[in-house]
Amino acid sequence: MQTNFSEEAKKLERADEAASILRSCVHCGFCNATCPTYQLLGNELDGPRGRIYLIKQVLEGEPVTGETQLHLDRCLSCRNCETTCPSGVQYHKLLDIGRAEVERRVARPTTERLLRAALRHVVPRARVFATALKAGRAMYPLLPASVKQKIPTRHVAAKPRPPTQHQRRMLMLEGCVQPSLSPNTNAAAARVLDRLGISVFPAKEAGCCGATDYHLGAHAAGLERAKRNIDAWWPAIEAGAEAIVISASGCGAFVKEYGELLQRDPAYVHKAARVSALARDLAEILAAEPLNELRDGATQRVAFHCPCTLQHAQKLGGAVERILQQLGFDLTAVPDAHLCCGSAGTYSITQPVLAAKLRENKLNALESGKPDTIVTANIGCQTHLNGASRTPVRHWIELVEESLSERA
Repeated sequence: MQTNFSEEAKKLERADEAASILRSCVHCGFCNATCPTYQLLGNELDGPRGRIYLIKQVLEGEPVTGETQLHLDRCLSCRNCETTCPSGVQYHKLLDIGRAEVERRVARPTTERLLRAALRHVVPRARVFATALKAGRAMYPLLPASVKQKIPTRHVAAKPRPPTQHQRRMLMLEGCVQPSLSPNTNAAAARVLDRLGISVFPAKEAGCCGATDYHLGAHAAGLERAKRNIDAWWPAIEAGAEAIVISASGCGAFVKEYGELLQRDPAYVHKAARVSALARDLAEILAAEPLNELRDGATQRVAFHCPCTLQHAQKLGGAVERILQQLGFDLTAVPDAHLCCGSAGTYSITQPVLAAKLRENKLNALESGKPDTIVTANIGCQTHLNGASRTPVRHWIELVEESLSERA
């Protein structure tokens, strides 16, 4: 695809990167075949190929309107199109560049600005989020239905974590919303890894991975959070930490990009690359361990929802499924397993209508095999799917840990 950037666009920090990505697109349209929003809306501009054209026009100096912004906002950033694309177009990078430029040139309505600001100032701050969640639960009967479905009514307390006793040690990202929404997830991960001779520990100074800010257009704020995490982890990395375990696939996908996102920062370029190299999804850690020691002959029928950030961003589709099967769980077939559930970070809040339809489709697919339970690998997906008040959804590691506890 030929480009003719405006003089203003040529001055952008990532102009060369955007031009390279655009040139790699042969506008074949294969991406539309697996794009969730294109399938729902049938509009060329609500598919990857159309959005690429819109971004090209923006960077070539064409007029930018609220309609342009709307079509880019509707993208889930699921990266399904990247899995499908025969040309290897790095669409998500181009989308980040395009969204930032449109955000600069188009003023949002006041209500949208307030919502996005609230999300940026609540979601990434663990204590603020925990306080807001507690208040929401206290006021639950008075809240509108659209807000109620975002507040889990089933609260599972975290079980005690094992002491740090093994020679093998790994860092663990605690996250920002998971400690409040699903506090037992990382505790369960710690107990399972302890059974395998691995001790995990958090870095207290580490917090949100930065994805929420970054994907809401606040790139600088998102990268500052990334730098704070790198600083928090660095002493343990220098002391020999084997890996950074991440149980939320959305966070893992972003941390694995620290090296690329900070490649222009001389103070962090090498540290960021090292952190990204050490970042591991929980499934990657378990897949490399002797799981036969954990096998207990579990017979539950399980449906697994593979998050987009696991299968399309991290390219780990099938990793959790293989672990569950190896441990004896009976996995049900899930039609259209490649499609997004509609969570997509804050998407379920900023685009509630589309998110609800995608959730309905996903739950219909997950429930079609009549599983005993549904599990996933990302707190956003877990919370969003549970908001429908249908079959409860848990993190897969809790199911594994529970089966081990029953055997013990």
